Amino acid sequence: MTIATFNPQLRLLNALRANAKPIMTFLGLPSFRTAQIVAQTGLDGIIIDCEHGHISDDSMHSATAAIASLGVSPLVRLRMTHSDLIKRALDAGAHGIVVPQINTAAEAQTVVSYSKFPPQGLRGQGSAFPAFTHSIDLPTYIKTANETLITCIQIETKQGVENVEEICAVPGVDMIFIGPNDLALSLLGYVPARGDEPEFVEAIDKIVAAARKHGKWVARLSNNGALCREHLKVFDTVALSYDIRALQNWYTGELQVARS
Repeated sequence: MTIATFNPQLRLLNALRANAKPIMTFLGLPSFRTAQIVAQTGLDGIIIDCEHGHISDDSMHSATAAIASLGVSPLVRLRMTHSDLIKRALDAGAHGIVVPQINTAAEAQTVVSYSKFPPQGLRGQGSAFPAFTHSIDLPTYIKTANETLITCIQIETKQGVENVEEICAVPGVDMIFIGPNDLALSLLGYVPARGDEPEFVEAIDKIVAAARKHGKWVARLSNNGALCREHLKVFDTVALSYDIRALQNWYTGELQVARS
């Protein structure tokens, strides 16, 4: 991300480059309207969750277009590192991808190779849709995609932490995302972490240090606004909870008031 190709449509990328501490969230519901509603809240990016969310290929396409049309950056979290999943997300017009459970540098290199057009990678070209969500013509998209798409990988296992230096050194990886729940399960055997367990704290510190050393942006999940504010003192961006949790929490809280 050293080449300064600028596109005003790429809200998340531009905020990261400006060190403006952007805030994202996760979208797990397969609804074009939910995507629109969440995109109108002031967020900078929305991660369409094809790993844990109820998101089909059709829903991913619709959400990507809806989010981008409102000036917010859609990212897609994939199920795994398969080339066809990466291709589908980027061909739908995602401004970036988030790939879970990366444990080795070789896995990170695989993700990068499928995310980049030749000569930097192996990505094929055949879709007109990405140019729409980037608000540019297709030749310009093809020319600039390798510089402007965010390739984000998740480190959320003990093995990933052990290999974090090598993973962060991989060229073409732009961002490291810490999945605190899976990281806690892997390191501690339970979830959620209290947050003060030495092994858990040391792992997060190690990931952040490696990302900084190798010039990668670093992100994490935050469960509420107060935690977002604290985490943004350390991290370049955070994901503020999840659309499903937001619905649950609002109804739970309001019902408690109504029945009190």
